[in-house]
Amino acid sequence: MRNTISAVISLLSFLLTAQNKSPYQLFDKNGKKTTYDKLLKASLSTEVVLFGEHHNNSVVHWLQLELTKDIAQKREVVLGAEMLEADNQKQLDAYLRGEIDQKQLDSTARLWSNYETDYKPLVDFAKELKVPFIATNIPRRYASMVFKKGLEELETLPDTDKMWIAPLPIEFDLNLPGYKAMLDMQGGHAGDKMPKAQAIKDATMAYFIYKNLRVNTVFVHYNGTYHSDNFEGINWYLKKEKAAIKIITIATVEQKDVAKLEKEHYNKADFILVIDEDVTKTY
Repeated sequence: MRNTISAVISLLSFLLTAQNKSPYQLFDKNGKKTTYDKLLKASLSTEVVLFGEHHNNSVVHWLQLELTKDIAQKREVVLGAEMLEADNQKQLDAYLRGEIDQKQLDSTARLWSNYETDYKPLVDFAKELKVPFIATNIPRRYASMVFKKGLEELETLPDTDKMWIAPLPIEFDLNLPGYKAMLDMQGGHAGDKMPKAQAIKDATMAYFIYKNLRVNTVFVHYNGTYHSDNFEGINWYLKKEKAAIKIITIATVEQKDVAKLEKEHYNKADFILVIDEDVTKTY
């Protein structure tokens, strides 16, 4: 009888553990487990949310949409994303107003290959809510120009092209750990052009976020996590625009075990979203 009871208890314990299995866990910057409710509360009391993502992770895209919906229930919002380039804002606005359909947007704007599965739900939520969605990224041809010839090459552009870029010259600090790591990773073979190409993206996204801030409104921005990790990148440039700006950063990492944050990810953001590495990828 005792063996039977013990077996039943073991089975119940196993089933409970299986039922509680989750694809993600949230942590604070000190590596302590935290909750979605605390993330939402922090997001409701800030000016900007920088939601760093892995572009192909299905869970992060789901959570982005859920958090955005929950913020929008209590605060006015403006949305924006790295995945849309600033010179496509006109086409994006036309779609949001219902003047063109998805097929026309596809043919006139440079959309990422995973736009339909991963970003269209966010844009369509903005359309439904009738709120702005800002294309914040520098047009890729200009980032490519920096990578090939340096930041100085942007000064040769006509003023009509410069309107899609952060005001020049941008401040660039190669001593920031993120840019320095990028330089070290390539062994210095391409000089500082790669981190500068990253910096012009960060600066431009920060510029268009700042330009579209509204009083009593939360700007929710979606970007690759490396653009805001360690409170650098977009975060750093936003602070240059307004030192007292209130920003909440979310970093995404993938681990085999989501129950404990690996120490290398401590202080990566205000909130660190740890996702099971086995989660389905969208591409």
